[in-house]
Amino acid sequence: MSVESKIPRGEDLLAEIDRLRKERNAVILAHYYQTPDIQDIADFVGDSLQLSQQAAETDADVIAFCGVKFMADTAKILSPEKIVVLPDMDAGCSLEDSCPPEKFKAFREKHPDHIALTYINCSTEVKALSDVIVTSSSAETILQQIPKDQKIIFGPDRHLGGYLSRKFNREMLLWPGVCIVHEAFSETELMKLKQQHPDAPVAAHPECPPTIIDHADYVGSTSGILQFAETFEGDTLIVATEPHIIHQMEKALPEKNFIGAPGADGNCSCNICPYMALNTMEKLYTALRDLEPRIEIEEGLRLKAKQSLDRMLEMASGTIGKGDLGKV
Repeated sequence: MSVESKIPRGEDLLAEIDRLRKERNAVILAHYYQTPDIQDIADFVGDSLQLSQQAAETDADVIAFCGVKFMADTAKILSPEKIVVLPDMDAGCSLEDSCPPEKFKAFREKHPDHIALTYINCSTEVKALSDVIVTSSSAETILQQIPKDQKIIFGPDRHLGGYLSRKFNREMLLWPGVCIVHEAFSETELMKLKQQHPDAPVAAHPECPPTIIDHADYVGSTSGILQFAETFEGDTLIVATEPHIIHQMEKALPEKNFIGAPGADGNCSCNICPYMALNTMEKLYTALRDLEPRIEIEEGLRLKAKQSLDRMLEMASGTIGKGDLGKV
């Protein structure tokens, strides 16, 4: 009998995941960009750092992180004593891929008078090479604490860095990385959608390019967009981020209408994160069953990476997961 045939299906799969969760003393984390079935079975659903912090505060022995690798790495950095598994180790991130550690190190060496503010969507090695890690909800608060005359490298997301640079009139050296999901939104298709729904505001993630940000009524992290969804006036909201976040909006606010911003093909199908989609309920089951694939980080590297995360928490601990980028 093949391993594949031993994986339970349907309600049996749900029951087995729940059994293994208890047996392993595991906590299941799901990012907002995961499919609804994974979100619904998770103990916590949220932004990447927020999830790692929540898991660290539990007495769980195992963290099953349904997200992408840099997120699971962050969970291991904060909880080295816990076993951390990722349902599919190929669940990467285009931003992390865009910033190889050796190239980032060389870039830093060319600009020794710059400090590195680095978006959390990067590898553990790049975190270890950075001065302060930022999230989309903490970046603004942290940037405002850095003296005006201090030169800054911002990576790996040039769109988030560019947004902050424009908003605060702060020149920064931007690493040329982008998120392939947010890069896929089409300004032309968004304008068509706005014509169909002229009263609907647009909420956008700052990983979007300026052509999308310029049409947004609100710019913020995934948590911030969810908060905006709860407070905006009207009954329809256009959402410019990975469309699986809409599941949480529809659960919390069934009386409102949420529309995913379209890609170049006129719908949001090209904006589904292909890396997040690699995680499935079946892979979550086998990860809990086998405690593999497992995240392992060399202790010296972990401590170096943790330093840049600790600096962020010192500078902006009250903003993590709060979506404080606010209105444009």
